[in-house]
Amino acid sequence: MDAADLGADEARDLPSELMTINMGPSHPAMHGTVRMVLTVDGERIVNADVQPGYLHRCFEKESEYATYTQIFPYTDRLNYVSPMINNCGYAMAVEKLLGIGADIPARAEYIRVIVSEISRITDHLTCIGASAMELGAFTAFLYFLKAREWLFTLLEELSGARLTYSYVRIGGVVKDLTDDFNDKLSDILVRIEEVMVEVEGLLNNNRIFRDRMEGVGAISAELAVGYGMTGPTLRACGVDYDVRKDHPYSAYGEFEFDVPVGSTGDCFDRYLVRVEEMRQSIRILRQAMAKLPDGPVMIDDPRVALPDKRETYNTIEAMIRHFKHIVDGIRVPPSEAYTFVEGGNGELGFFIKSDGTGRPYKCYVRSPSFIILQTVPELIHGALISDIVPVFGMINMIGGECDK
Repeated sequence: MDAADLGADEARDLPSELMTINMGPSHPAMHGTVRMVLTVDGERIVNADVQPGYLHRCFEKESEYATYTQIFPYTDRLNYVSPMINNCGYAMAVEKLLGIGADIPARAEYIRVIVSEISRITDHLTCIGASAMELGAFTAFLYFLKAREWLFTLLEELSGARLTYSYVRIGGVVKDLTDDFNDKLSDILVRIEEVMVEVEGLLNNNRIFRDRMEGVGAISAELAVGYGMTGPTLRACGVDYDVRKDHPYSAYGEFEFDVPVGSTGDCFDRYLVRVEEMRQSIRILRQAMAKLPDGPVMIDDPRVALPDKRETYNTIEAMIRHFKHIVDGIRVPPSEAYTFVEGGNGELGFFIKSDGTGRPYKCYVRSPSFIILQTVPELIHGALISDIVPVFGMINMIGGECDK
C-alpha cells in the first residue's frame, strides 16, 4: 500500500525527511563546472548551496605577475563567449591610469564598438541556443550556433585567433579591419536576422518552452537591485539600466539604440530581452559601419603603443621597444582607477591599482556572472529540480568570470 491508497490524514502522518543531493560539477546543465548542494523535499527545493570554483582560473593573482600587455590573454578567458568586451574594458582601465583615454583614435573607438557588439550577439546566441537545447529544443540550438559560427569566423579573420582573440591593445587595437570586413559583416547580419525569425517561430509560442520558462526564476526589481544584478537579467525585471546609455563610453554616445526591458523578471522575459538586445546590437553595428571614420587605429605614443610587427622583425630599435613593453611592461604612474563597460551579462568592471612598475599591484574584475550567481538560491527556492535548468541557463553563468 502506498500514500495514494491512504486517507489524507494518514498520508500526512507518514514519516518523511529532507534529502541532500549534489547537482554538478559534472552535470551538463552546470555551465562552467558549478556544484550545487541541494536540500530537497521530494522534487521541491528547500535550500541550495551554490559552489563555483572548479576551474582554478586565478585571474586576479595571475595578473599581479604579468605586465600590463601580457594580461590581455587572461581577460579573453574571463567570459570566453564574448572576450572582445573584456579586452576593451581592461584596456580602458589602463588608459585611464595613463591619462590617455581622450587620445584614443576615433577609428579605434569605433572598431572597439564593432567588435564589442559582435561579441554581445555571440554571447546571446550562445545563451539562448544552449538554454533552448537543455529544454529539448535542439533545432534552435543548431540554428543559433550556426549563426554564431559566422561571427566567430569573421572575428578570426580580423584578429588571427579564434575565441580567445586578444585583439584590443592599450591605446587602440592591434590592426585595422580587413578590406572586406564591412561587406562580410553586412551579409552576416542579414542572415542572422533571418535565423532569429526562424528561432522565434520555433520558441515564442511553443507550449513546452513557455511552460518551462514563464513564471520560473522570477525576481522583483527591488530584490534584483539589492543583489547588484545588472545586464539582461536586471532589465528583464523592468529596470532600465545599461552602461552604454547611462554612462556612455568609447563611441557609444554617437549611436541610436533602445534598451529593451521586461516586466516579470522571469526566465521568459530574460529570453525576450536577450533576443531584442541582439536586434539593437545589429542596429548599432550598421550605424558604426556607416559612420566609421578614417585614421589610425593606435595611439601615436611609443611609450604605450607596441611597434608594428614588420618593424619588430626588421629593426633593432623596434625589437628592443617590443621587448621592453612585453617583458618590463608599460610604466604606469602610481594610482588607481576603475572603469566599467556593458558586458554580455551585465556591468563588467576593472579596478587596477598601480605602483609605478610595469605590472599592476592589484587587478580586480567585477564579473557580472559572479554577482548574478549569488541570486540562484533565491531564484530556485521553492521551485522544482527541473526548474534549475532554465534558471541557470538564462542567467548565463560563465565559469571563467566566477572562478577568478
